[in-house]
Amino acid sequence: MAEIYRSTNRRLAKNAEVQAELERRAFEVAARAEVELIRHRQDGNAEIDIEHGRIDWYVILSDERGQKAALSIEYGRVGYTDPETGESWGAMEGLFILHRAAHLSPKSRAKIRVPLPRRRKRGRR
Repeated sequence: MAEIYRSTNRRLAKNAEVQAELERRAFEVAARAEVELIRHRQDGNAEIDIEHGRIDWYVILSDERGQKAALSIEYGRVGYTDPETGESWGAMEGLFILHRAAHLSPKSRAKIRVPLPRRRKRGRR
């Protein structure tokens, strides 16, 4: 029976050829995202950045220089309705720039699992 060591994933991820492919794919996604952003940009300072972590590559929609609205640009925002007049404004559909650039469905969300603390049963210690 074959034995796989714990460090196998880490070693493969750090391989030069794997890193070169990850960089190439990150650049492709960033290029598509930049085209989408330019197509939808009216006036603003949002930009697409590529960052390299210890192992992974990240394509980032950044609005650091502007209104810090990258989350609203990607996912949209709910509008405000004046309770007195019923007038509504400020709502915006998300552009899903990074989703489209990475060929992901706009409906797909990150699945983050947070471990919940176990509840202790009463009467037991």
